[in-house]
Amino acid sequence: MIKVLVVDDHDLVRMGISRMLGDVADIEVVGEAKSGEEAIAFVRESELDVILMDVRMPGMGGMEATRKVLSRFPDARVIAVSALDDELFPTRLIEAGAKGYVTKGADLEEMVRAIRAVMAGDTYISSSIAGKLVWNKTRGGNSSPFGELSERELQTAVMIVNGSKVSEIAETLSVSPKTVNTYRYRIFDKLHIHSDVELTLLAVKHNVLDPEEAL
Repeated sequence: MIKVLVVDDHDLVRMGISRMLGDVADIEVVGEAKSGEEAIAFVRESELDVILMDVRMPGMGGMEATRKVLSRFPDARVIAVSALDDELFPTRLIEAGAKGYVTKGADLEEMVRAIRAVMAGDTYISSSIAGKLVWNKTRGGNSSPFGELSERELQTAVMIVNGSKVSEIAETLSVSPKTVNTYRYRIFDKLHIHSDVELTLLAVKHNVLDPEEAL
């Protein structure tokens, strides 16, 4: 039996995935979490095989949660789940150690296929995303300006546009507020912007932030 943890801040999405997987004979959803913080706590206290990790969540977010889970539990298998199908986040999540990346539009068959693949030691990436990754590689670069950011800078940028304060970002990333401000300066410099408002608009334009989340 494959034990799965479902992590998503949206109740309907999280419960929907859990119920969908509940009909599969060899998969058991052993828990749900609303945030990266809850996911880390659950992994620390429970035995499981696969974590279905939402990429964009308030607070820590899926990328940092993945990094922290795997730094403490290197044998954990994380499958990133996102509404995004561009190349930026799949690349960064795989670099952070995720074993798979599927979109929230995936049907039950694909979700199960991804879970079984990572359990077998393979990497699974949705075909629509895989095609974009191949295309991006042939072009020799990333079409999103956010691709110029380091992992920490991207994490900081995402938390800034989600409304997190410097102190909250510093605590989440286990760095000093001064370091967060340094990241912020580098983000503005690399993206050629001058304010958090410009950062938010750019994030919406390049699918780093949903328009609804920016309201």
